[in-house]
Amino acid sequence: MCGRLSITEPTEAMVQMFQASPSNSLPVGPNYNVCPTQEIAVVTSDAGLRHLRPMRWGFIPAWYKTPTDGPLLINARSETIAEKPAFREACRQRRCLIAASGFYEWKREKGATPLPWYVTRSDNTPIVFAGIWQDWGQGGERVSTCAVVTCDANADMAPIHDRLPVVLEPKDWPKWLGEEGKGAALLMKPTEVGRLRFTRVGTAINSNRAQGPELIEPWEDEG
Repeated sequence: MCGRLSITEPTEAMVQMFQASPSNSLPVGPNYNVCPTQEIAVVTSDAGLRHLRPMRWGFIPAWYKTPTDGPLLINARSETIAEKPAFREACRQRRCLIAASGFYEWKREKGATPLPWYVTRSDNTPIVFAGIWQDWGQGGERVSTCAVVTCDANADMAPIHDRLPVVLEPKDWPKWLGEEGKGAALLMKPTEVGRLRFTRVGTAINSNRAQGPELIEPWEDEG
């Protein structure tokens, strides 16, 4: 699963990393607590030209009459993405890249307060997730929306959660974006063990309104 992000890279850095043309209305950062329904910067590709665009994190199926007409779809399971009516067309035709500094996950145990972990790449580069996107509109309302693709957890994530975002390496970006032949489905698998770093952080992140770099600082047991 992926339910909260940290995005701290400047727009210029993402433009350079993806070699993409930026929109004029990208979200302003840094944001250490990106919540579902907020706008994030997403990379799409059109005829081989990449664009860095703002999108609502929360995929809205075409048949929704309003953005809240059904469940909030922030993730799409890799095992069923090609079959689910909400996602199957986007999986074939509208794949995107979603970059983050890291993401938060909570370890949940019965009767205990969920413990938050901050997950980053072990090489200190941004994490790039496989995503899908769709433009939604009803009446005069128009919005571009996206979801993060998830897969089974690898051995590193399994002690915390049973799901993991699909993490893409730079060599895989062209294939996922549809710039380089077929075979994108083969990319929807857990990342290699050791590629991610897991840091226990404080419970301040449990609040949707919390903000600031202290959210990603390692938790210290004062007991």
